[in-house]
Amino acid sequence: DGYRNTNQVSDDYRYQDGNYDAPNDGYYRGGDEPAQEEDAQSDVTEGHDEDDEVYEGEYQGIPHPDDIKEKQKKRAPAMDDEYRDRADLMAERMEDEEQLAHQYENIIEECGHGRFQWTLFFVLGLALMADGVEVFVVGFVLPSAEKDMCLSSSNKGMLGLIVYLGMMVGAVLLGGLADKLGRRQCLIISLAINAAFAFLSSFVQGYGFFLFCRLISGLGIGGTLPIVFAYFSEFLSREKRGEHLSWLCMFWMIGGIYASAMAWSIIPHYGWGFSMGTKYHFHSWRVFVLVCALPCIASLVALKFMPESPRFLLEIGKHDEAWMILKQVHDTNMRAKGEPERVFTVSYIKTPKQVDEFIEIQSSTGTWYQRWLVRITTTLKQVWDNVLYCLTAQYRMNTLMLAVVWFTMALSYYGLIVWFPDMIRYFQDEAYESRVKIFDEEEVSHFTFNFTLENQIHRNGEYRNDKFIGMKFKEVRFEDSLFEDCYFEDVRSSETFFENCTIISTVFYNTDLYEHKFINCRLINSTFMKEKEGCHIDFEEDNDFLIYLVSFLGSLSVLPGNIISALLMDKIGRIKMIGGSMLISAVCCFFLFFGNSESAMIGWQCLFCGASIAAWNALDVITVELYPTDKRATAFGILNGLCKFGAILGNSIFSSFVGITKVVPILLASSALVGGGLLALRLPETREQVLM
Repeated sequence: DGYRNTNQVSDDYRYQDGNYDAPNDGYYRGGDEPAQEEDAQSDVTEGHDEDDEVYEGEYQGIPHPDDIKEKQKKRAPAMDDEYRDRADLMAERMEDEEQLAHQYENIIEECGHGRFQWTLFFVLGLALMADGVEVFVVGFVLPSAEKDMCLSSSNKGMLGLIVYLGMMVGAVLLGGLADKLGRRQCLIISLAINAAFAFLSSFVQGYGFFLFCRLISGLGIGGTLPIVFAYFSEFLSREKRGEHLSWLCMFWMIGGIYASAMAWSIIPHYGWGFSMGTKYHFHSWRVFVLVCALPCIASLVALKFMPESPRFLLEIGKHDEAWMILKQVHDTNMRAKGEPERVFTVSYIKTPKQVDEFIEIQSSTGTWYQRWLVRITTTLKQVWDNVLYCLTAQYRMNTLMLAVVWFTMALSYYGLIVWFPDMIRYFQDEAYESRVKIFDEEEVSHFTFNFTLENQIHRNGEYRNDKFIGMKFKEVRFEDSLFEDCYFEDVRSSETFFENCTIISTVFYNTDLYEHKFINCRLINSTFMKEKEGCHIDFEEDNDFLIYLVSFLGSLSVLPGNIISALLMDKIGRIKMIGGSMLISAVCCFFLFFGNSESAMIGWQCLFCGASIAAWNALDVITVELYPTDKRATAFGILNGLCKFGAILGNSIFSSFVGITKVVPILLASSALVGGGLLALRLPETREQVLM
C-alpha cells in the first residue's frame, strides 16, 4: 500500500523538458525549489499558522498519503465550481442575494435613519439640482446666443435638442457603468464631465464648439439621475424608501427655480461681461452659464467625503469595506441621537457568489493602451450583458411596461413644457401684430430720423433727401416705396424688410441692412459702405421677462405635488400614484382648449406640472425597487435614456403645431397619458418588498 501511495504522489508531478512541473493547486511544494547550499538547508520546521500555510524553509519531503486525501477534499469545492454549469452558479448566487437582501434590510434598520442619510440627501440633491438646471439653460440663453453667434432657425433647434441627446446617451452609458465601477465613482465622473464642459461652453465663441460642449455636458449630467436614485435607495430602509426618494425629487424643482431666478437676474444685465478686441465677447448670458454650473461643482466636492454604497460593495464581494461603511453609518446616526454607546452588533454579512470573469493584465504584458483597451472592452461587454439581462424572461414584461410608461410620460410632459412658452410667445406676437400702425402714401423730404420706428408698415411712400442716423428699425416694413438721395448711417434693425421698393442714389454707411432685407427692390446708383459685421445683441428687445416668469412659476407649481407624493407614497403605493397622477394630468390637458390668453395658458401649465410630478416621483421609486442591485442603475439608465428620446420627439412634434392648431398637441398628450396611466396599473406593487 505504501508503494502504491508513493506512486500516487509521484503521479502528481510531471517531468517535462528536464524540469519537474508541480500541479497548480495553490499549495506549496518543496520539490520545485532550486538546490540549496548545505549550510543553508534546514531540517527544522518553523511552524504552521491556523490555515496550515507552510512557512519558508520548512522541509517537505514526500507528503503522507493522509495529507494528500485531506488536500484533495479541500480542493473539491473549487474544482466543482470550475466544472459546474453557469446556470447552477447563477441559481446559487440568486439564493445568496435573497438572503443578503433580507439581512441588509435588518442591518439598515439597525443603523437607523439620521444624520448620515440627511447629509447624503443634500449632497445627492445638489447633483439632482444640476440635472434640473441643465434642462433649462439652453432655453434661457437661446435668445441672446442666436444673436451672439448668428444662429439660424435650424441651428437654434439643434442647440435645443443636443442637450437631450447627450443626456440620453449618458443615462445608458454611465448608468450601466455604475453597476460595474460603483455608484460614487461613476457619479463623480458624471458630475466632473458636466462641470468641465459647462464651464468651457461659457467661453467658446463658435457655434460648432459650443454645440459640442453642450452635448458632452449633457452626456455627463445624463448619468446623474439613474446613479443618484440607485445610490440613495441603498442607504434607506423599506419604511423610509418611498417617502425620502420623493423628497429627493424636490431638488429637480429647486434646479428649475434656480435657473429661472438666475436667468432673470443676470441675462438682462448686459454690462456683466467683457470684450477682448472685436472678435471675443463675453456677454452676460455666458455669466449665467457659469453660474448654472455651481450646483454641479458643489455636489462634486461634497461627494469626495461620502462613502461608496455598501450594498454595491457586498454585491462584488468586498465584505470588509461594506462592513466598515455600515458601521460608519450606524455610529454617525447613534452619535447624532445622543447614544454613542450603542454598539454595531453585525459581525458577518452574506456576500453573493461571484460568477463574473474579471480580466487583469500584468504591467509587463503589452503596451499601456493595449491593457486599457482590454479593460474598457471587458467592462463595456459586462455593461451590455446587464442591458440584455433586463430583457430576460424574469424582467422582460416589467421592463417593457415601464418603458412605455416612461416614454408616454416624457412625450407629453416635455412636449407640453416646450409648447406652453411657444404658445405664450404666439399670443404675444398676435397681440403685437394687432397694434401695428399702417402709413399709406406718405411723403417725407429733408427730414432726419434719429429715433426708433417700431411695428409699422409704410406703403407707397416717397422719401427724398432724408437722413436715417443712429436709429433702430424694429418690425418695420416698407412696401412699394421710393427712397431718393437718402442717407442711412449707424442703423440697426430687426425683422425689417424693404419689399418692391425703388432706391436711387442712396448711401448706406455702417448699417446692418444687408442684401437679404431688400426683397424685389431696384437699387440704382446706391452705395453700401462699411456694413456692420457679426450679430449684435439688443437686450431690451430679446430678453422676454415673461418667459422667465413662466418657467419660474412652472417649476414652483410642482411643490404641492412633491409634498403630497412624498407623504402618500408609502401609504397608497407606487402603482396607484403613477396611474392616478397620469390620468389627472390627462384631464388637465383637455382644459387647454380653453387657454386662449397668456394668463390662462400660464395657469393651465402650473396645474399640469403640479398634477404630473407625482407620477414622475413614483416612477423613480418603482424603477429602483423592481431591479436587483447589480442591474439597478443599468435598468434606470435605459429607461431614463428612453425618457430623453421621448423628450426629443415631444419637443419636435409639439413645437411644429404652434400657431397652426391646438387640437393635435392636446389630443396627443392626453392620449399618451391615459394609455401610460392605464398600463402602469398592471405593474407589480413594490411598497412592501426589500431591495434585491
